[in-house]
Amino acid sequence: MKKDNIEYTISSGNVYKDLGFADAEERLPKAKLAMKINDLIDDRHLNQTEIAKLLGITQPKVSALMNGNLAGFSLEKLLKFLILLNQDISIIVKEKSKRTAVGQLNIAI
Repeated sequence: MKKDNIEYTISSGNVYKDLGFADAEERLPKAKLAMKINDLIDDRHLNQTEIAKLLGITQPKVSALMNGNLAGFSLEKLLKFLILLNQDISIIVKEKSKRTAVGQLNIAI
């Protein structure tokens, strides 16, 4: 699209999809959950060793999580971390929106 000689593309709402990642639909929810986990960790003012003990993972895994390297973390594992950080999680399944071709996973934090 062009406006005033500046080319731009309207976002799909998923930066990973816009960048062409094949697993974009999994990456965005994981990133949102990781951001919440990192916020909760920051609030506790713990070091990485203490966080590792709390979450039941190694310190290098904590470092990866805090740096957004989420390849080694499943959605299930990230949800478990939120529970360990005293968070409630609600999952609601409903019919997809008429505006979308397929159902979507949305994370509201």
